[in-house]
Amino acid sequence: MQNETAIFAAPLPVASGAVPPLIARLLDQFEAQWVDPASIDSWLAAEGFGVLLIAGDPVRFPESLDVAVVLPELRAACGQQFRIGIVRAEHEEALAARFGARRRPTLVCVRDGGYLGELAGMLDWDDYVSQLTAIFERPASRPPSVGIPVVTVNGGSGCH
Repeated sequence: MQNETAIFAAPLPVASGAVPPLIARLLDQFEAQWVDPASIDSWLAAEGFGVLLIAGDPVRFPESLDVAVVLPELRAACGQQFRIGIVRAEHEEALAARFGARRRPTLVCVRDGGYLGELAGMLDWDDYVSQLTAIFERPASRPPSVGIPVVTVNGGSGCH
């Protein structure tokens, strides 16, 4: 007999381009929307709070499916009715760079088009609720940069 824990703990293999069932659940049951470079500006500009899920490959980052499961529960627990956006896999690198998100999975939090902060990885429930509530209370700011190297034309390698 197989170990039942191993059956439930292991992510199901996802065919290239296929949508994992727990991500599809967000779309079907919780009115999540796909977000890509063409739609990100209009998604951001929508009124109110939004949480953008940059999930990553569920085989490499099994936590991404855990985050997909708790995201609707967080909406209820935090007292904020936020919209949910899901970045399409083929656009994750571009949109992650836009928000300075280096880890997967990452939740990018916004309000009325402004960046509020992010939560990376899977957290304990109480940490999720307290940190997300705190992020929603922040003033909007500029997203962090992933770091762009500064190069000077005909310049040396040192600072002057």
